[in-house]
Amino acid sequence: MRMRRIRSHVVVLATVAFVAVACSSDSSTTGGASGGGAVTGSINISGSSTVLPISQLVTEQFTASNPDVQTAVDGPGTGDGFVLFCDGKTDISDASRPIADDEKKACDKGGVHYVELKIGLDGITVMTNPANSAVTCLNDGDLYALFGPQSKGIDTWSAADSLAKKVGGTGNFPDLPLAITAPGEESGTYDAFIELAGIEDTALSQGVPEDDAAALRPDYQSSPNDNVIIQAMENDQSGLGFVGFAYADQQGESIKKLQIDGGDGCVEPSSDTISDSSYPLSRSLYIYVNTDKVKTNPALKAFVDYYISDEGIQAVVDSDYVAIPQDQLDATRQAWTSASS
Repeated sequence: MRMRRIRSHVVVLATVAFVAVACSSDSSTTGGASGGGAVTGSINISGSSTVLPISQLVTEQFTASNPDVQTAVDGPGTGDGFVLFCDGKTDISDASRPIADDEKKACDKGGVHYVELKIGLDGITVMTNPANSAVTCLNDGDLYALFGPQSKGIDTWSAADSLAKKVGGTGNFPDLPLAITAPGEESGTYDAFIELAGIEDTALSQGVPEDDAAALRPDYQSSPNDNVIIQAMENDQSGLGFVGFAYADQQGESIKKLQIDGGDGCVEPSSDTISDSSYPLSRSLYIYVNTDKVKTNPALKAFVDYYISDEGIQAVVDSDYVAIPQDQLDATRQAWTSASS
């Protein structure tokens, strides 16, 4: 059983330098400044708590042998990360969802130009306590009835039955207390869950005002710290929540991962089902790089060169996330080559 905890809202200060290696779109090894010399400087990375362990590991791999570039990494959430990024305060923004239209406008206003690089795959894992034996699989209607904006005040599982059946859920929930702990609005996991579970579409079909439809119920316990959410599941025999796949998978039998039925039967989150997208709550992970800063900071280019090299991208799998297919990795490398040339 793997019980290692991942830090989800921390700042890691590392000193990192990069040995120069030639870069190409299909190279298995990239990194370093042009001309073959070591680089110096500083890099500031912020954003997704989900992507945080990957960026931490990439940074740590450099730290042991390369002491000349200082790199700060933290994970307050995808949304908070984009605020900093579009203000020009960070060099890289980790993201567990694509940048939103309002964030694109903020970057335009701030004069921030960027490239989007897909670096891995993840699945949002809905979970409860192992003692909750009556619940094994949920469909979109069930998820809406438990988490959606019309669920305010529902404090037992069985009280969600009526709404679940109204919106296509299976219902038949146990008569147990319902306490939800999950990411808040600052998190890309929150936004991705709403999209992937069809929360907004269902809310609109039920007459929920547009301004309220793309939101979860307002009366659950939100936390930016994934470990807090995990602990809530461990301590509450009928608790309910969701986090990224890696955080849940590392807990072994201390939490119960629920299957999700997206219309083709119940599917459990796993590396295989996320990789082939058969798990309905699968998503992509990204880093966004300020391309203007690349021109003035050789350390930044060197860091991203390494990040998407074969050696660097292995951090995705080593952090318990899922590798993107080779053709997508090739597209990422080509996008970076074009943006950083």
